[in-house]
Amino acid sequence: MKKKAATSFKKYIILFWGIVLGGTLTIMTLFFIASIDGFGALPTFEELENPQSNLATEVISADGVTIGKYAKENRTPIKYKELPQNLIDALVATEDERFFEHTGIDFKGTARAIVKLGKDGGASTITQQLAKNLFTKRASRNIFKRIGQKMKEWVVSVKLERQYTKQEIIAMYLNTQDFIFNAVGIRSAARIYFGKEAKDLDVQESAILVAMLKNPRQYNPNREISKGKSLQRRNVVFSQMAKNGFLTMREKDSLQMLPLTINYTPESHSDGYATYFRTHLQKMMRKWVQNNPKPNGEQYDIFRDGLKIHVTVDSRIQKYAEEAVSEHMANLQSYFFKEQKRNKTAPFYDIEKSQVKGIYERAKKRSERYKRLKKAGKSSKEIDKIFNIKTKMKVFSWKGDRDTIMSPNDSLKYYKHFLRSGLISIEPQTGHIKAWVGGIDSKHFKYDAVAQQKRQVGSTFKPFVYATAINQLRMSPCDMLPNIRYTIPKGKYGIPEAWTPDNSNNKYGGMVTLKDGLAGSINTISANLIDKVAPINVVRLAKAAGIETDIQANPSIALGAVDLSLFEMVSAYSTFANKGLRVSPMIITSIEDKNGTVLKDFVPQTQEVLSEESAFVILNLLEGVTASGSGIRLRSKWTSGGNAVTGFPYEFDNAIAGKTGTTQNQSDGWFMGMVPNLATGVWTGGEDRATHFEGITKGQGATMSLPSWALFMKKCYADKTLNISKEEFEKPENLSININCEEKADIEGKEIKKTILEEEIDF
Repeated sequence: MKKKAATSFKKYIILFWGIVLGGTLTIMTLFFIASIDGFGALPTFEELENPQSNLATEVISADGVTIGKYAKENRTPIKYKELPQNLIDALVATEDERFFEHTGIDFKGTARAIVKLGKDGGASTITQQLAKNLFTKRASRNIFKRIGQKMKEWVVSVKLERQYTKQEIIAMYLNTQDFIFNAVGIRSAARIYFGKEAKDLDVQESAILVAMLKNPRQYNPNREISKGKSLQRRNVVFSQMAKNGFLTMREKDSLQMLPLTINYTPESHSDGYATYFRTHLQKMMRKWVQNNPKPNGEQYDIFRDGLKIHVTVDSRIQKYAEEAVSEHMANLQSYFFKEQKRNKTAPFYDIEKSQVKGIYERAKKRSERYKRLKKAGKSSKEIDKIFNIKTKMKVFSWKGDRDTIMSPNDSLKYYKHFLRSGLISIEPQTGHIKAWVGGIDSKHFKYDAVAQQKRQVGSTFKPFVYATAINQLRMSPCDMLPNIRYTIPKGKYGIPEAWTPDNSNNKYGGMVTLKDGLAGSINTISANLIDKVAPINVVRLAKAAGIETDIQANPSIALGAVDLSLFEMVSAYSTFANKGLRVSPMIITSIEDKNGTVLKDFVPQTQEVLSEESAFVILNLLEGVTASGSGIRLRSKWTSGGNAVTGFPYEFDNAIAGKTGTTQNQSDGWFMGMVPNLATGVWTGGEDRATHFEGITKGQGATMSLPSWALFMKKCYADKTLNISKEEFEKPENLSININCEEKADIEGKEIKKTILEEEIDF
């Protein structure tokens, strides 16, 4: 009996070792087969050294902030030293407790997983998960293919462990994880889920992200359906950290009591700051990559190659610009909505019903919905029917996007009621564009009011007429001209009819200084001046200053009868603030590749446009606009009717050179304002020129655009880190042109100023 039992035990021993040795031999054989590409090609040494992945191109502001990305996958790799220790602890404790002990494969964990059939978790190490992320495809459902794939992961893991340090493997692993919601990699995840850089994550935030590694959708804190699971999994991470000595039991218990909190900050092209700027930049970069290939001749891909584009925009100034435009436009829009309730052809004035129909028809054909339907082969009749069917949609409002039900035709009418606005700010001495606000909301209003749009500039063009007269004829702000109707005869400068412009207030008589002429935007003075210098010379100066649009050398440009972009106007005005020297506008300072190698440094072009003396005299004239002209509300200490549009009295007491502009029927409102180291312009109006306020009081540039400028500058001045100047404009040595004009006591001069004040009162 004993002999039989001994024989039976011996069989079991032999069987046991047979299984162990056979299993080991089988694994070794499979491992060998995988190592010689038996289960498919393995990555080469070069591929291990440079793993292929889609890296987002970063747009980095002048103050070092990432303000946007271009990406197929929103991935921006960071180094181990940029990871907080609590994140590393949470990762190792939860995903791979023996990470710093094994060489890529955790045999102890593998044995446990086999014995317990995976009930206590799998056996994949962090290194194996990295290998899968980088070099293998999704797990196959076929058991034999899955075994082969696992063998490849093991081989690659061992190679990775030989090639990289443990710290590098952790960083690479976290950089390759997809946390969904456009968050690929730990840096994007930290920014999107918590609005901060990875290095600033606290232990609770780190635990939430580590919890997501198991299944980023199932344990996602931003999905209502999965918040409960996210909380539970986060608490598991805390337990694992305590088990492995990274937390005390008291700390674990306290942390597990905390609610699940995130700061969801989405990152897409239509989210964040400088969205219109980034669209413009993307167009520039597409041209740049075509002419600047890689050393191997291939073209850079801004969506995959991880470039770093250093731009001139300052994130703080950009933020203040967007806030200012939003605050003013939300207020202005409320007045426009109220006015349109009385307008039978709202939101249009002065056009026939057939013209209104034409506006909506053109808007329909420009819409993405129409283009998709047309591409799908729908007939015009079918499309018209679809555009009249009510459907669920999300529409813009100044109180946030709102869900509603309306037909596409109704949505076209809804959006036509919104006034638009743009702002651009340039540092005159460097040409650096510091802020770019192309519209009120890039998700819903794609057209860029800074660079794409060209609108009639009105009186904001008059300084170029005055500058030509000062530079060419050495006229002084104190020189006087008669305020009488001025006629340029038929045929002169090629005009087909005699030209006699009227003053906007229809008041004439007396002598007026150039300073009062520009401050009051008196048309008769502008007409007189352009005839003295000839329109062609005004055009030449404007072009040299930065206007790129072709301008007809017609006398009517003296009143701003020309369509230009806001970009061009601010660029040209910057020449006045930079002592007559034009510095071409810049939006990029340098471009680097993913390794930090500088591919291109950008240097602005400069050109002398007018003398330093002439430029200073123009600034002096423009200071008169804000001292006693249409920009006087910048100095105001009073409010009218609660000063509803501007919000509060501005009470600026520093040097400001500025000019308002209002076009026919109040279709466009402009304000250009300069301090010594910042030139900023604002345009406001409707998408269509027939969309405007009914009267001049609400429709002028001083009410439509000046408040955005004022709010913007208030915010900039409040931020002492920006060093926006409050100094006087630098006066040239040996100034020979007289600028100290005596106050004119003639009745007409007083009447002009009185009229200006009456027209400029807030509502």
